[in-house]
Amino acid sequence: MSPQLSLLPKTFIPFLSFRCPPLTRLRSVVAARTMSSQPSQRVFQLRQDPLTGTSEWIIIDENDEAGAPVTSTDGLLATTSYLDMLNDTRRNRAYRLAIEKTITEPCHVLDIGAGTGLLSMMAARAMGDKEESCVTACESYLPMVKLMRKVMHKNGMTKNINLINKRSDELEVGSDIASRADVLVSEILDSELLGEGLIPSLQHAHDMLLVDNPKTVPYRATTYCQLVESTFLCNMHDLQSNEARMSDGVRLVPPVLESLFGIKSQQYSMHVDAIEKEIKLLSEPIKVFEFDFWKRPESNGELDVHIEAITEGRVHAIISWWVLQLDSEGTFFYSTAPRWVESNSEIGESHLRARDWCDHWKQCVWFTPGAGVFISKGEKVHLHAAHTCTNILYNLKKAHEMTHSSFSTGDLQLTLPPERVAIYGDSIYRQSIFEATRNALQGLSGAQCLVIDDSLLLPLMALHISNGSRVTSLSPGLQENAARYLEAIADSNGFSKDRFKYFREGKAKLMEAYPSKIDLLIGEPYYYGLESGLPWQNLRFWKDRTLLDSVLSKDAVVMPYKGVLRGCAMYLPDLWKSRCCLGSVEGFDHALVNKTLGGCGDLPSGKDSPCLPFFVWQCGETKKLSKEFTVMEFDFSKPIAGPCSGEVQIEFTKPGVCHGIALWMDWVMDKENSIVISTGPDERYWKQGVKLLGKPVTVGVEGLSSIGIKASLDPSSNGELIITHTLC
Repeated sequence: MSPQLSLLPKTFIPFLSFRCPPLTRLRSVVAARTMSSQPSQRVFQLRQDPLTGTSEWIIIDENDEAGAPVTSTDGLLATTSYLDMLNDTRRNRAYRLAIEKTITEPCHVLDIGAGTGLLSMMAARAMGDKEESCVTACESYLPMVKLMRKVMHKNGMTKNINLINKRSDELEVGSDIASRADVLVSEILDSELLGEGLIPSLQHAHDMLLVDNPKTVPYRATTYCQLVESTFLCNMHDLQSNEARMSDGVRLVPPVLESLFGIKSQQYSMHVDAIEKEIKLLSEPIKVFEFDFWKRPESNGELDVHIEAITEGRVHAIISWWVLQLDSEGTFFYSTAPRWVESNSEIGESHLRARDWCDHWKQCVWFTPGAGVFISKGEKVHLHAAHTCTNILYNLKKAHEMTHSSFSTGDLQLTLPPERVAIYGDSIYRQSIFEATRNALQGLSGAQCLVIDDSLLLPLMALHISNGSRVTSLSPGLQENAARYLEAIADSNGFSKDRFKYFREGKAKLMEAYPSKIDLLIGEPYYYGLESGLPWQNLRFWKDRTLLDSVLSKDAVVMPYKGVLRGCAMYLPDLWKSRCCLGSVEGFDHALVNKTLGGCGDLPSGKDSPCLPFFVWQCGETKKLSKEFTVMEFDFSKPIAGPCSGEVQIEFTKPGVCHGIALWMDWVMDKENSIVISTGPDERYWKQGVKLLGKPVTVGVEGLSSIGIKASLDPSSNGELIITHTLC
């Protein structure tokens, strides 16, 4: 239940240059290093201040008491997906039944990525209290190890399980464990299946830690894919086609420079059920790869298959998922298939019925290049699939034409998340940015413009709108990639080199470089690497604007003019269920993890569930129960003067059950409030922050009439926005 290859999460700091697989568990932790295994463990963990972009190392020691002010793990694990996984009752039950069927006598069981110890305890219970029984639980992440020890102690399982704080590929027979294990239980899977190091973990286990022909739970995983047409998915990668329809005169992807720009090469995880009505199925589900846990997997594999179109359309994407066979006989399964996929005769079980909504495993999308491939009904296309140790990749061919030349990103210099690609291709958004930039430049002849965030669109807009302007871009997250890209794109858009500069020296050197002052300071605001963060973390723009106040001219224009924290009371039953406090999980008491894992519900006094980032429109069933409201405003025309706060009383406009508050930022681009860019739930390319209530409450009619919301920000502390609520 824990990643094997690395502790770097999806929400990573861009300046960390090494690559690791995408993880589902660790969202808040940036990196961690174990210093010593003798006599106690100590971890140095990197944590980022979202307002400044700076990072600090914090120390987590094995002997720390819970609640220690510096090294408490409460804040580190509260934003992970562990709680969501433990609330997945279908997953838990399938594992329990398969373990009980597979482990019928005393033996040596190895649990890789033990998490809270649920699978280890299931295995120990299945064997009974016998001397020959032995469970080795391997967990590399120290905060999770500390939590697992408490869970085992609470359930009286400490003598049955040997917990080792190491990665599985660090274990040695004869040193860490007495003998090779007879049974492997594990759950090191992500939405794509391979991204958490499944293959290298299995390879090392079979080579060094397991007996020949071991029993395993799971027994096998099978991946499937399906060809689809979807304008929504097409917009998330085909910027060039969308730009061809734009009238603003700016091109981020000029025809001759396509290779400079692209989306991330891995499959993209998302809840495709949320766009089911916007998807046209062009093929039946296709079986792709099988990975047997009971034998050593190969590092790489390839497969060619011909797919017949069931209707005509344009292949914009390939949607993929996996089916887990938990036991060797094929009795217990778990599937991440979309809702539209039903039981099939090949497997013969109704295990593919719709799951309860959960966020830890989604479906995956592979974007076909460009505008996609048109196919006629009955036509066959050639799909070439390949897998590495951490990814599954696709190539689609029609006749002799290949739609993707290689499985690597090749010469691409800059990659962006799919949502950012879609935003840059959205005509309404582009028009808003164009008008706001034009208004900001009015009356500024020969203006010195500074773009301080990671926007790619704004520098080109400013150069295009004002022939006499000079533009400097910082792009702190994109760094040198942005420099090469922007310089090449500016030239291809016809802007002379003397009008554009990428400033490599950073903010500290700007005062020396611009003694004549900056006339226009602009941002979208958008910072690369914060896409999975809370929406108000882009208030970093205000912090940067404050630091650069001395380089601004007396009448400098700042765009956006202000940020507005907005919200709405929501009906969110699926999300609340996935994050609610735990009690008994398959017979094991997990109540003590609720505080640490950030559950909502029955928390100790003074504890509150964290505000977490989600695409609200992908969170299962949802409904607005109040009008949108303003909590507080941030005036970017002035530097930050100190702590700020706001509060509002929410009046419900619809009866129902309220599970939480969705919160987001609206960016007011000009002083006249004429152009506002919203990132609310109706705008599907941005994440919102969700503050779940302790307990769902009935509202309206004879129920609760209002909720009070308070928010505060202290820029001198850790840069976090503190949000609390009171029921009225």
